[in-house]
Amino acid sequence: MSAAAGGHAAGNPGASGAQARAMSIGAVLELLRQDFPDISISKIRYLEDQGLVEPERTAAGYRKFTPGHVDRLRYVLGVQRDHYMPLRVIREHLDAVDRGLEAPVGPYGAGVAQGPFRSSTQHLVSLVGPMEADPELREVQYEPRRRFSRGQLLVAAEIDAGMLADLESHGLVSARPAGHFDADAVAVARVAGELAAFGLEPRHLRSFRTAADREAGLIEQVTSPLRRRGEGHAAQAEDVAEELTALVVQLHAALLRAALERGPS
Repeated sequence: MSAAAGGHAAGNPGASGAQARAMSIGAVLELLRQDFPDISISKIRYLEDQGLVEPERTAAGYRKFTPGHVDRLRYVLGVQRDHYMPLRVIREHLDAVDRGLEAPVGPYGAGVAQGPFRSSTQHLVSLVGPMEADPELREVQYEPRRRFSRGQLLVAAEIDAGMLADLESHGLVSARPAGHFDADAVAVARVAGELAAFGLEPRHLRSFRTAADREAGLIEQVTSPLRRRGEGHAAQAEDVAEELTALVVQLHAALLRAALERGPS
């Protein structure tokens, strides 16, 4: 993100407040939903509470967002989703941008001006690969909550029926009660298929599922009290869960690297 773009993405865009187009939080929500279908007003308010975006206020207390604020929110949401980074780290990125430095994360470094953030479904397409074998699967990029039939999952994950049956038998992939598979199942099946090329079969991956279940339990212990406080705290609970998930992923990666460096015990 260039210094100019950084200034635009920060709380005080390059254009003066009088020149910049002011938007309500509802208008910002509609803009962000194009790339982040799950965004909510509560989420935007939470990011404001965390100091990641600082809209001005009218005399009556209404928030006034500018295009620069929207750019800043896109950066936060995109990096959080695609790189699993906690807000603490993302805040450091934005602080660097506010000082006129480049944002340090890959494709977002040049700012949103080079192109919109990928939607969560576009991110899924990048994970599961080409889907031309089934014309219906091309629509996945327009349907954030896409449901996959068994045949569609096989095409999207590029595995065969035997591999899928093996994944199901070891509890790594399972269909929803209605019989369809979700995007997470496609991602797991895809990675499992790639690991199989190295001789790692589904039976070798059960420990990953066990560890994930335990980690999910720990995160649930932290977020459950928030959820019990009522609907108004649901968004906060989701954000805390995202933060904890990002930290758990970082911890797992660090522990794995350390174990590989130590070698066999």
